[in-house]
Amino acid sequence: MINDDNKIDNLMQQVEELELRILAAHRIDRLALHPKFSQSLVRLRVAGARVPTRLVRLEQILSEEVAEEVFDNMPV
Repeated sequence: MINDDNKIDNLMQQVEELELRILAAHRIDRLALHPKFSQSLVRLRVAGARVPTRLVRLEQILSEEVAEEVFDNMPV
């Protein structure tokens, strides 16, 4: 159980560091960090951690930005 708690703490620390990088980054850099951030949230869930609402919301925002970027670059 202690190992699981340490694993979750380490994963949470990594996610929070990514969160800070994303919040400080410009749009293109944010989009580049999205896959790593999303994957980190999956690892947190698999480890049994509850993902804080703010991180879920940031993931949603990044997903929307990715979708906008795809459609902005489509020829009409």
